[in-house]
Parts: sequence; structure tokens; C-alpha cells
Amino acid sequence: MAMTMVLGLAGCADFSGIHTRAHMIQSRSLAGIGPNHSSPGVFPQQHWWMAFGDAQLDGLIARAITANPSLKVAQSRVVEAQASAAAIDSARYPQINGEAKSTRERLSANSLYPPPLGGSMVTMNSANLTGQWQLDLFGKNRAALDAAIGQSRAAEADAQAARVLLAANVAQQYFNLARLQAQQDLDRAMLRQREQTQELVRQRVAAGLDNTLAQRQAQAEVPQIRRDMAALDEQVALARHGLAVLMGAEPNATDTLVAHLPTATLPRMPGHLPAELLGHRADVVAARWRVESELQGIQETKAEFYPNINLSAFIGFESIGLSKWLSAGSRTFGVGPALSLPIFDEGVLRAKLQGNTARADVAIDNYNAAVLNALRDVADQLSSWRALQTQLQEQMAAQAAVSSAYDLALARYQGGLTNYLNVLTAENAVLQQRHTLIDLQARVYDLDVGLMRALGGGYVITDGPRQLSNTTETRTAPGIQG
Repeated sequence: MAMTMVLGLAGCADFSGIHTRAHMIQSRSLAGIGPNHSSPGVFPQQHWWMAFGDAQLDGLIARAITANPSLKVAQSRVVEAQASAAAIDSARYPQINGEAKSTRERLSANSLYPPPLGGSMVTMNSANLTGQWQLDLFGKNRAALDAAIGQSRAAEADAQAARVLLAANVAQQYFNLARLQAQQDLDRAMLRQREQTQELVRQRVAAGLDNTLAQRQAQAEVPQIRRDMAALDEQVALARHGLAVLMGAEPNATDTLVAHLPTATLPRMPGHLPAELLGHRADVVAARWRVESELQGIQETKAEFYPNINLSAFIGFESIGLSKWLSAGSRTFGVGPALSLPIFDEGVLRAKLQGNTARADVAIDNYNAAVLNALRDVADQLSSWRALQTQLQEQMAAQAAVSSAYDLALARYQGGLTNYLNVLTAENAVLQQRHTLIDLQARVYDLDVGLMRALGGGYVITDGPRQLSNTTETRTAPGIQG
């Protein structure tokens, strides 16, 4: 009879007109994302940067992952979210509390106790165990737990995204520093070459073989190179500082660091990317878990429209005075259910449900934005890589041309057919082209890292297209039973 009454009252719950308006993007590029996948968080191989074969870079990234303050914040948020989920999980089980107290007090002569007890000083003693269990008939506590687990797993995915981004930033900053230091070496060679040119022109002017205009032009080139070298020194210092801060160290921690571009063959642009790769982006996974959390929050609020039944019980001892405190006659106990049902609340619950629904819409829209941004990120990286391939091909052709011209000028000088000034001029063209080539080669590694980051942090190249590494790592919310 009681259950029939409860179910009848539950039928009065009114959710009409309250529903989500947003719809999640359905894309084949996102196969396997989210809570319905077999694992709540499977991410690609964690040490993708080792493919560059630079032990120094490996050490810098390892130190950054250990010491970077922003990453520590993300990791602390994971612990906080897991603790919150564990606390919410406890609400699904019976709660038992104990209390014992002894109070010396004067009883009122005109209250509950008659004289001679009333008006006297007595010691009131009690020791009780109380228990309470909320019968989750309509799934409120279960939905609350699922929502908390969603937030916990979203926090884990956020931490993973932070790790990927941090490693990518360190690698890109390192390759930028390597590029700048290689340019410094070239500028020093160019300075020596320009000083030689200036001296030769001076000698030719002194011998009457050239005019002062050529000498003035040669003299202007030396301070220009020194100016460029000073600008490079500034960029190197700033790159060192940025790298040090990423590692969680003071700016001067990298003052002696000498970076190098990898000497192996340049990375190849992947000819094909499997559709599921994008589904491993931790930021997209986090957004998907937040959608799931908000949807569970809606279910939790809907459950508040239904009756709430609590079972409570207590047992213990109560007495006036200490002599009979723990005797059988001082026993006290009780048990009983409590039913609560919102009947008229001025629309508070409907307003709360509307708020939860709006938050779910926000989460869905944020997820859609994360998907579109991820798709754009990958498309941008691939477009830049394709354009860079053309630039590299043209640069190699230009490099070959100036190198051939230098070889010809050197041969003519050695054959006595021209002066050494022509050799220096040809050498200057070679050095200029090397400047451009270093920039393009560094850009290749920058884009390679960018594509790894865009795809969620790690893919390996096989005999055919690049694929996800087989080495994976599964992260779940520890200490929480689903």
C-alpha cells in the first residue's frame, strides 16, 4: 500500500517543456570517444618525443612534467575531483555515527522534571549509535555519483591534455632555440666573410682597382651583420628563459644549454591519418565527459521531483547520574522511515531543472567547439606541412644553384681567371641560403610536434602511413566503484 502511494505521488512529477536544445556533433573522426567506449580514457603512447633521438630533449621534457607548476595544478584538480566523487559515492550506503556526552547542568524547577529533581544539579549522560540510509528508489544518488565520476574523468583528461601541451611546448621551444643557435653560427661565419670582403675592397681601392663607393658599401655590411647578431642574441636569451620556465626553473637555468636540430632524416608528412586518431585528443575526451556529467546532473534533479525515503535508527544509553548510565534500564532505541515529497515549491525544482538543462546545453556546445577546433587544428597542421614541402623542394633547388655558383667561382679563382672577391660574393649567397634552409628545417620539426599535439600526443610512422602507437595507457577514477 505504501509503495503504491509512493508511485502514485511520483506520477505527479512534471518535466514538461524542459529539455536540452543542443545536439552533439557526430563525426567519423571521433570514433570511440566518451563514456560508452570500452575504456574511460585511453591515450596514445606517452613518450612520443623520444622519436627525435635527442637525450637532452628527453631530459628537459621529463623535468618539465615533474616540476611545471601549471601541470601540478591540473594534477591536483584530478585528486580533488576524485575525492569529491568518493564523497558522493558514500551517500549511497548506510551512514552510522556514534556520540557520547556527559553534561553537568541545573534542571529547571518549572519544566519537564518535577522536584526534587527539578531545581537540582544533575549529570546528564548519553551514549548513542545513530544510523541512516536513504533509499535511492529513483536513482538520485546514482546519478549524482555518475555526474561526479564524469567530472573526475574530465579532470584526468584535462591533466593529460596539459601533459601533451607542455611536452609539445618544450619540444617546440627547444627546436626554436636550436634554430636560433644555428643561425648564430652562420652569422659568425658571415661576419668573418664580410670582414674579409671589406679588407679586399679596401686593398683594391688603395691599389686604384676599385672606387670608394664599393668600399662604403662593404663597410656598411659589417655593422649590419653585427646588428643582426645582437638581435639573435636577444632571441636566444628569450628562448632560454621560456624553456626554463616551462621546466619549472628560474630563467637562468638554461643559460649554458646548447640545443641541436635532429641530424636524422627529416620527418615525413603522413600520407593518411586514421579517423579514430582525433578521438584520442584529451581535450575532446574531457569535453565529452563533461557532457555526460551534466546529463547525469539532469537525472539527479529529476529524481528530486519524486518522494525521498530515509530509514533511520538509533540505540544507546541515557541516564541522569553516572551510577546507572550503562545499565539495562537506561537503554534507548528507535527505528522508523521518513518520507518527504515536494508538493508546492513555487517552481523551485523546475527552475533548478532548467538550470541543469542549460548547463548541459553549454557542455554540449563546448564539446562541439572542441571537436571543430580539433579538426581545424589537424587541418591547419597538415596544410602548413604540405606548403612546407613545396618550400623545402624549392629551397633545395636554390641551395644547389648557389652552391654550384660558389664552386664555379672558386674554380675560376684557383685558375687565375677572377679575383677572390667574386669567391666571397658567391660564398655570401651560399650562407644566405643556409639561413633560409635552417629556418625551414626547424619548421619541419615544429610542425611535426604540432601534429603530434593536434592528434592527442603521439603517433608513430610505419612502412606505410603514420599510425597510433600500440603502447597505450589507461586512466580511470581510482577508488570509485561505478
